[in-house]
Amino acid sequence: MKYVINFFILFIFVSCSSSDDTNSDTTTSEEIMYFPPNTGMSWETKSPSSLNWNGNNVQALLNYLELKNTKGFIILYNGKIVLENYFNGHTNTSPWYWASAGKTLTATIVGIAEQENYINSNNKVSDYIGTGWTSTSIIKENLITCKHLLTMTSGLDDGLGDNVSPSNLQYKADAGTRWAYHNVYVKLQDVVSEATGETWNNYFTTKLKTPIGMTGYWVQSNDFSVYWSNTRSMARFGLLALNKGNWNGTQVLNTSYFNNATTTSQNINISYGYLWWLNGKTSYHLPQTQFEFQGKLIPNAPNDMYCALGKDDQKIYVVPSRKLVIVRMGNAADGSNFALSGFDNELWEKINAVIN
Repeated sequence: MKYVINFFILFIFVSCSSSDDTNSDTTTSEEIMYFPPNTGMSWETKSPSSLNWNGNNVQALLNYLELKNTKGFIILYNGKIVLENYFNGHTNTSPWYWASAGKTLTATIVGIAEQENYINSNNKVSDYIGTGWTSTSIIKENLITCKHLLTMTSGLDDGLGDNVSPSNLQYKADAGTRWAYHNVYVKLQDVVSEATGETWNNYFTTKLKTPIGMTGYWVQSNDFSVYWSNTRSMARFGLLALNKGNWNGTQVLNTSYFNNATTTSQNINISYGYLWWLNGKTSYHLPQTQFEFQGKLIPNAPNDMYCALGKDDQKIYVVPSRKLVIVRMGNAADGSNFALSGFDNELWEKINAVIN
């Protein structure tokens, strides 16, 4: 019996040792999420073949991206780079604008300021920046909370353009009763600055940019505050989002706030969270219209995807069920657009041909 037991133990030891010697590029369900170092250009990669993706369709995807005016494109799986491609003279260090995809940066910073007890998003905006920031009556202005700015339900008139001076912020409906894509969200940056006593840029850099190793800078253009960075920095932020605010063991943004930010935030546009777009819902609204479209935001994309969408097809797609972050930067694929475009669904058709 002693020899039988010893043989059995030896058999288990040899079997476990053999499994540890498998190709490190092979993905297992136990593979730990990877985070690139916060400094330098090092970033681990995986091959499409190691994931059993259809490598024969990769070139068709890249050809399509180039045809559609793309500058930078990255796919991360479990944090590692599977595809990274640049087109039209762009490189991995070239900066490009996030446009409205950068709204999610503002939503994240609001969450961080809230977890540090500087603000409460349920409080009215005027608690932080004073009254008279709109031209509405004081009664109507005081209905508008920080959360209304996060959810695009301020009730202010979106038909007057993007100027956020008080004279241009006029009453359209009571806060919380109407969803409209409006540049007034940028007032949240003023809220954070006033509440923390720091400039927006300093607080952003200390609390988000540096902790996850992003590069880039904010550019103020009239009433727009636009973030510019290389494509990898956009991917870093997507990786933070994939991990619900956690970066390599450090909880940069608390999970509770992040979960609220990436689920339906109001009952008017159910495909919108806190400046994040949500896939897999039964209907959605788009900028500059009050029409309710039926169906999913991006039918070809996974239902659990949440995304940052910017003017002229700046994209961050985050798909938890597939451990994917996908980033696209460039000029408009077709005609100019504010967020969602037909390009999203066409692109996902090409992506599916590779990953499925």
